[in-house]
Amino acid sequence: MAVFVHTAEKRSFTATAEQFGMSPTMVGKHIRFLEERVGARLLQRTTRRQSLTEAGQLYYERCRQLLADAEAADACIHALRATPRGVLRIHAPVSFGSQRLAPALADFLKRYADVEVDLALGDRVIDLIEEGYEAAIRIGPLADSGLIAVPLQPYRMWLCASPDYLARAGIPREPGELARHECLGFAYWHTKHSWRLRHDGHNEDVPVHGRFVANNGQALRGAALAGLGIIMQPEVLLADDVAAGRLTRVLPACEPPSRPMHLIYPADRRPTAKLRCFIDFVVETFGPVQNP
Repeated sequence: MAVFVHTAEKRSFTATAEQFGMSPTMVGKHIRFLEERVGARLLQRTTRRQSLTEAGQLYYERCRQLLADAEAADACIHALRATPRGVLRIHAPVSFGSQRLAPALADFLKRYADVEVDLALGDRVIDLIEEGYEAAIRIGPLADSGLIAVPLQPYRMWLCASPDYLARAGIPREPGELARHECLGFAYWHTKHSWRLRHDGHNEDVPVHGRFVANNGQALRGAALAGLGIIMQPEVLLADDVAAGRLTRVLPACEPPSRPMHLIYPADRRPTAKLRCFIDFVVETFGPVQNP
């Protein structure tokens, strides 16, 4: 169609051949192919020039519009990849997403006025491709998924309890003493009856039990504030309560091992500008601390 439109406008096989880097004979084959396809003559040919038939004039007008639409479609994709714009769908764990990522996104949106963010929070492992997310924050070991993974700062975990609970139940001095305490369980952990702590330079799986389990860190935080037991949850969720004295750290010398945290996104040879800018922003804000 592009060859036909150019020939119709220039009225010359030779000029079209020069434009498309082919021979005049090949230009003629393109035109004949179209004429056979539509079942009508499109060009009247003379030794000096070509002119459109009635059918050719109608076909030319529609072809020109189709080619313009195709060019506009290409331009949209080029613009999308060149300028950050459009809706960015992101998934993040509840605690990190609500306590750290959501507040930081205010700065991201100020930088990129044409970008909108659709942030979903949840602690289950999602399928980015199937569920339509462009990027996600993932905490914990990564499976081999074919996704691109960018390391971020490790995710620190704390043990805490309310001063009221500790006054009633006592303060554990060694990891083994957790066995006699109410330990608030997180439903998504694979090991619900033990907690892994760093003790005397090595990791130790400590037996725990409790009568309260929840699938949400905020619910566990609320239970800990109410004095129901000891909680093991992210520092980002508990730091403000510890600073205000509403919660007290338990076994601070036996902090649970930090968990790896990554930004993951589908492999794409040329990611969109909005995704590239988001990746750079997350690494700038939450990237691993570089050693001097």
